[in-house]
Amino acid sequence: MVTLIEEFARSYGYTPSTKGKVVLSCFDGISCGQVALNRLGIKVDKYMASEVDKYAIQITQANFPNTIQLGDIRHVTVKEPIDVLIGGPPCQDVSFAGPQEGLIKGKRSNLFFEFVRVFREALALNPDLKFLVENTRMKQEYIDIISEILGVEPVLINSNVFSAQNRARLYWTNFNIPELPEDKGIVMADILEDGFTDRDKSFCIDASYYKGGNLRSYFEKHRRQLVFSDDGLCHIGDADINGHDLLKRVYHRSGKAPTVNTMNGGNREPKVYVEGMKYRKLTPLETERLQTLPDNYTAHVSNTQRYKGIGNGWTVDVICYIMSELKQKEV
Repeated sequence: MVTLIEEFARSYGYTPSTKGKVVLSCFDGISCGQVALNRLGIKVDKYMASEVDKYAIQITQANFPNTIQLGDIRHVTVKEPIDVLIGGPPCQDVSFAGPQEGLIKGKRSNLFFEFVRVFREALALNPDLKFLVENTRMKQEYIDIISEILGVEPVLINSNVFSAQNRARLYWTNFNIPELPEDKGIVMADILEDGFTDRDKSFCIDASYYKGGNLRSYFEKHRRQLVFSDDGLCHIGDADINGHDLLKRVYHRSGKAPTVNTMNGGNREPKVYVEGMKYRKLTPLETERLQTLPDNYTAHVSNTQRYKGIGNGWTVDVICYIMSELKQKEV
C-alpha cells in the first residue's frame, strides 16, 4: 500500500529505493549462490564470501567484482545483521563416494562446525535469518547430526529436474520450498556444443539381450537396445582407461549426465559418446551448462581449474528454485 507521503514524493519524480539483502556465503566457491540471486532479480547491497581457493575467487571477482572476500571461515566473525546465510561445507569425509569418516575434528568436513559457529552468530543478530546449507548424500547418522544442529530436516533434490545432470543433493533450509516441478526434459543433447540426437525407435531385442550391451553391439551391430535408467542416465559402455568403474563409464547424449565432481585429473571428467566408436570429455562450457551456469562463466582460469570450480559448485537453477521465496517477497 502506497502512503500519502510516498505518493506526494513520487509526484515530484522521487522513487524511494528498496533496501537490498545482506548475504554471507560460506565456502562460496565460484559464487553460484550469487548467480542464483542475480538470476532471481534479488537486490543485494552486500555480498560477503568466505573462500580460500584463489582460482575460485578469481572466477567470482571476474563476474562479481563487488564481492567482499573474507578468506578462511575460521577467521570469519559476524559483526552485522545478515539477511541470508548460505554455504556448502566440504563433504569429502561424509559423502557416500568418500571415506565416510564423518564429522570428526581435524577432517575437512569438520569445517561444518565453523559454519555452525557463524550460523549461530548470525542468528543472534537476526532471528529472522534465512539460511541454506547444501551437502551430498550421506549416512543417516550424519544427516541427523546436521539436522539437529540446524533445526530443520533436509530436502533431497536431484538436479536432473532442472538440467541434464544427475546430481542428488541434500538441502537444509528454512526457505519455503514450493512443490517440485516436473522434469524440464533437458538432456545432454541440449547442452552439447556439437548437438546430436539418437533414434526414436528401439532396435529389436534379441535372445542374447540378457548379456547386456556395449558400444560396438549398439552402434555398429544395432543390437541390444540400451535404455535410460530411472535417474535418466544412459550408460552405453566403458572407456578403455585405468581407474574405478565409475570413471570408465561413457554416456549417451540423449540422457542425463552423471554428477559433475571436481574433475581434478585422473580421467574424472564425464565421458560422452561421439560417432566412430570414440568418446570425448565434456568441455568446460558443457559442464557449466550442466550446472546451469552462464556460458563461459568460468573462462577466466585454466580448464583444469574450470572443471574443479564447476564440480565444486551448485546447480544454479536448483538454488533459484529453493530461494524463490525471496523473489515473491520483492514483488
